Amino acid sequence: MDAHFYNVQIAWNKDRQGIMCSPELNVPTNGSGCIAVATPPEFPKGIPGIWSPEHLFTASVSSCLMTTFLAIAENSKLEFIAFQCDSKGKLEQVEGKYLMTEVILEPTVTISQEKDRERAERVLSKAEAACLISNSIKSNVIMIPKIVVTSVEAISN
Repeated sequence: MDAHFYNVQIAWNKDRQGIMCSPELNVPTNGSGCIAVATPPEFPKGIPGIWSPEHLFTASVSSCLMTTFLAIAENSKLEFIAFQCDSKGKLEQVEGKYLMTEVILEPTVTISQEKDRERAERVLSKAEAACLISNSIKSNVIMIPKIVVTSVEAISN
């Protein structure tokens, strides 16, 4: 595969807030491919309720796990009902520098048959190992997977 580039532009707006856009994207609710970003409230003059670089970092790892899982599940012919992942990024000061030292991923895969449990676990494990974002960062990535067996009817009710 050839190298790919992903274009992002960011511009300061006011206070500790800016707007981040990508000319390649046009999917958010405002249709502009843009989201507001800000310093998180844990820092001086941080703004609550707006995506921060720390949230985006954590989301990048989590969404990469999901998209990698989806590709491997399809190739493995794993039938599943749902995929959901809670994630938590840990910011710490290490040797005088702030670092995202850890990302905890808690994916839940819902399957309809117990016989698919082992396959679902394998697919999740392969997704964790193949996630290009996790492989590109120095933060410790911890995955705590959960497989749930339920019927399709139980979810639709």
